Amino acid sequence: MEIVLKTKKENLQKVKDIILKDDTVSRASVIFKEAKSIGLKGNEYFCYISGLEEACNKAKELTKNSAEIANKKEEEEIIKKIKEEEETALSGFGSIFR
Repeated sequence: MEIVLKTKKENLQKVKDIILKDDTVSRASVIFKEAKSIGLKGNEYFCYISGLEEACNKAKELTKNSAEIANKKEEEEIIKKIKEEEETALSGFGSIFR
């Protein structure tokens, strides 16, 4: 399961602490991105979580007062950008061993 949470800059550290300190959620793949760093407008930060349904649901519950679930369009775009970055990094890493 994959989810994307959106938070304001002033709540970023709180959201990071909540997510990374929870035993269940921290086991998932968690990536934080600033909107501008992935080509989006705004001052928000996004948290991409990929893992078991239990971890994603718990992340939503734990952050309900400091983050919101990104809308479908934002979610699709962010997931696409993150996967593109990962593929680029992997292909670069692979060329080291050729």
